[in-house]
Amino acid sequence: MKSSQIPNLKPGDTIAFVSSARKISRDELVFAKTQLEYWGLKVVFGKNLFQEENQLAGTETQRTQDLQEALDNENVKAILFVRGGYGSVQIIDSIDWTSFQKKPKWIIGFSDITVFHSHIHQKLGIPTLHAGMAITFPKNPEATLDNFRKVLFGEKVSYQIANHPYNRKGIAEAEIVGGNLSILYSLLGSESQINTDGKILFIEDLDEYLYHIDRIMQALKRAGMLKNLAGLIVGGMSDMNDNTIPFGKTAEEIIRDIVSEYDFPVAFSFPAGHIDDNNPIVFGEKVRFEVNNSTVLVE
Repeated sequence: MKSSQIPNLKPGDTIAFVSSARKISRDELVFAKTQLEYWGLKVVFGKNLFQEENQLAGTETQRTQDLQEALDNENVKAILFVRGGYGSVQIIDSIDWTSFQKKPKWIIGFSDITVFHSHIHQKLGIPTLHAGMAITFPKNPEATLDNFRKVLFGEKVSYQIANHPYNRKGIAEAEIVGGNLSILYSLLGSESQINTDGKILFIEDLDEYLYHIDRIMQALKRAGMLKNLAGLIVGGMSDMNDNTIPFGKTAEEIIRDIVSEYDFPVAFSFPAGHIDDNNPIVFGEKVRFEVNNSTVLVE
């Protein structure tokens, strides 16, 4: 199933705000709610959205209930996760995807929401939208939010970015999958682990130790997730940490070196991830990916 089979949004449609992970306050949602309403959409909140259990937005039962109701409600045309953090993996196996399979809708988010992107791609073959969440909207530039709007309403989006010294030239046309690197690592060996063969893999991460980035990439390599890629796109590798004795490489250098034995195209510093310029990517959709001497094209 391709995104063309997910109905485009139109003015008057309803988008649901839910949290599968960390707790949220009403004030933190004002900007995103106002922006979406400006585009003509109606915003509804999950009934448990402002519940709290320590760090989390309510109990596992409450978070599952909100997501399940949004999936099953035919009046809800898209689901925007309000924030990440941690918690999605706690509820992934409690979700009934029957209604969603019959009438797919946009599932939107990034970071911890990679759990849902991966599970849906691997088990259901339905596209999802890797993009900003309600809590990140205030930081997104106007052009980034406009790209978000374009995807929701069915307009084409393409990206042309400057070359990076670690890029590797090439052209690929394939489905794009992936998400947060640490979450992909945490799903290894589970039924939510994605099959990356013949696909373009997008990765990004935040606030990890450099040695752990190496550990993750080594694990993906040993699991066979890198050898048959059609291409690799690296987004923001933000706020990395190091030890008193330095690891000796940046996150980008770690990734570059681990994939050096392969010949697929590679692009670094793509504008998506835990950065303000977090542009939308439709996972499960075929894209054209070209890396040349001067630019990177994704369309």
